[in-house]
Amino acid sequence: MTYNLLTSKDILEKTGISRATLNNYIARGFLPKPIVSRPEISDGSGNGPRQIGHFAPEVLERIELIQQLKRGGIGMDDIGLRLAASNPTASYVTRESAPPPQPTPLHSASKPTDLGNARTLTLSIEQMPHMAYMVNYRFELLWLNDKAREGIPGLKNPLPPGTDDRSIFKLLMDQGGDLSHDYTAMLRMNLTLAKERMNLDGITQPLRGMPSSRLRILEQLFEEVEPTRPKVVNEVPVQLRGVDNKIVDHTAFATYFREGILIVVAPQESDADELLRLLGRRDIVIRTLLSKRLPVLTDLAVIVADLQESVKICSELPPDEYFELVNKIWSTAGDIFRKYYGTYGKHVGDGMVYYFFPQPDSNYVMNAVVCAQELKTAMSKLSKEWQLRKNWINELYLNTGLNEGQEWLGTFQTATSVEFVVLGETINHTARLSDMARFGQVWATKNFMSKLPPEHRERVDFGIERVGADGQRMLVQSSYSRVSNVVDVESGRYVKLQDIAGLPVTEIRNVKP
Repeated sequence: MTYNLLTSKDILEKTGISRATLNNYIARGFLPKPIVSRPEISDGSGNGPRQIGHFAPEVLERIELIQQLKRGGIGMDDIGLRLAASNPTASYVTRESAPPPQPTPLHSASKPTDLGNARTLTLSIEQMPHMAYMVNYRFELLWLNDKAREGIPGLKNPLPPGTDDRSIFKLLMDQGGDLSHDYTAMLRMNLTLAKERMNLDGITQPLRGMPSSRLRILEQLFEEVEPTRPKVVNEVPVQLRGVDNKIVDHTAFATYFREGILIVVAPQESDADELLRLLGRRDIVIRTLLSKRLPVLTDLAVIVADLQESVKICSELPPDEYFELVNKIWSTAGDIFRKYYGTYGKHVGDGMVYYFFPQPDSNYVMNAVVCAQELKTAMSKLSKEWQLRKNWINELYLNTGLNEGQEWLGTFQTATSVEFVVLGETINHTARLSDMARFGQVWATKNFMSKLPPEHRERVDFGIERVGADGQRMLVQSSYSRVSNVVDVESGRYVKLQDIAGLPVTEIRNVKP
């Protein structure tokens, strides 16, 4: 039986991708690892390749699918999830005379430890034998294993509830006495990873009140380290004391996800290849980490947006077109939310909830404002497209509420997914503002607007329309009103707004560049 195998050179020529891209796809688990063998024919010069990797022809279709998803604006992590859901198969052989092995899924959702076609590894996040922890991009702890709690100075005590108090730098430095070698080594390693995205002010903000002598140590280390550049996996050397108090060379493996950075600190003599293979399975790793994320009390901004008259639109469209429309709204909105660091939250029906958390390089409240404005503009464009397509007069509106508060953030895990959940009145009030909005309005609480720095608030046109003595409606700029003075909370569709009747709100009408 004959099999038309492809070499890596064949793959590059037929698809036009670079060798680095091919290696990245393999590292992420998008493509199976090639079967490597010695070339059967040599050119006699001794300069040819000693080994050649072979791929099944189906790999070409897989690469084309990946490229299509990328052109559609889908992120690499989301591509991984889509490929895992499709569960495609591929066969590998080393020579034409060799029988094909049984097809193996490129992604296996059944076991987190199934990390490759050629070998099943025992290493998993749950069984990690090394110190491991995850931080967000402000370097606040999201998760840590027992090895990290025991081995990293400053992490032995129960974590505080607030995000600022979970700063890895605060936890490392907020110790009595002089900083030991291990404290300094861990500070240096984390600063190396943080410096690419955080400035010194952002790092020291949670450390206010700490002795100036200790802050000077951090400032000196910050000046000394060179920032890394985010890659699939970054490796940073770090020296820590072993059980016999001798210095042991370690490597910190930092893996970047949209949700944060996973850092694994392992001795250099450990099996790094096995660890890297685990970290290459990004979809499995991040699902596992999110399912174990520690609840945290955090500042956040919230957007809740609902499609106006969705029941009417659904009744007027064939089912396939209605789902096409809703999927288009979601895909359009998803790109905008990702642009401004929005995190998806669960919402019933065809509306959406997104959370905006503090960021090291931007204001999270302003991110929500600009995101809502771009969402409004995108919906107006989409509405015109569907009016032309259907020759109807319906307008598509997303009615939006904005709010800010401090709430508990955690995750709910089902058999197939992990969902971010925020508990508290902030979300409930935001949903009520979305119910109050009509014709694409964006309503925000006074508390939300007060969290905008003055230079950002100057860019936002907001206010309340009021009725003058002559009966004419006029906009009073930069003003607020209680909900009960905007709508009649005693009648009709606004009855459910009674619980926020006294809440001061305003309408955001535009955002200047």
